[in-house]
Amino acid sequence: MAELSGETPEGTTNIVLVLAGTTREDGQWVRVRLPVLPNGQTAWVPRRALGGYQFVHTRLVVNRERFTATLFSDGHAVFHAAIGIGRPESPTPSGDFYIRDKLSGFGNLFYGPIAYGTSAKSAVLTDWPGGGFIGVHGTNQPDLIPGRISHGCIRMRNDDILRLSHLMPVGTPLTIE
Repeated sequence: MAELSGETPEGTTNIVLVLAGTTREDGQWVRVRLPVLPNGQTAWVPRRALGGYQFVHTRLVVNRERFTATLFSDGHAVFHAAIGIGRPESPTPSGDFYIRDKLSGFGNLFYGPIAYGTSAKSAVLTDWPGGGFIGVHGTNQPDLIPGRISHGCIRMRNDDILRLSHLMPVGTPLTIE
């Protein structure tokens, strides 16, 4: 049995994506997507173990073959950008995930002005801080985009990640195809 921490490795509030709910004799339960390996795991947790709900109307879709990211709001594309993804030795995982947190103010320009933490984890880089979570972030090397350029993260040009940051809330479902 695993325990859901109240904080992410970055020190932000840990959120989970709620997939379903039910009421049983012992109370309300919700099925949540877990930020653990192997990717794609879910679990039922007591509703009382979670804080408040926030509904989002967005979905970010990453296409690894086309090197693109598209944000949908209420089913309509509202953002599209070229991206970089993981190299063959450290691939960007496919599956259904969610955006866990939003970070800014880095002293290191490598990540660009904004970075989103996701629930996706690298199956290869498990010794990284926090266990190898995949991020969506800017870059100090925009000339490498599009392509297979990262250790698994999804990189965007800084102008693109800044535009995305005004459109995509934390909690947004993420599909990596």
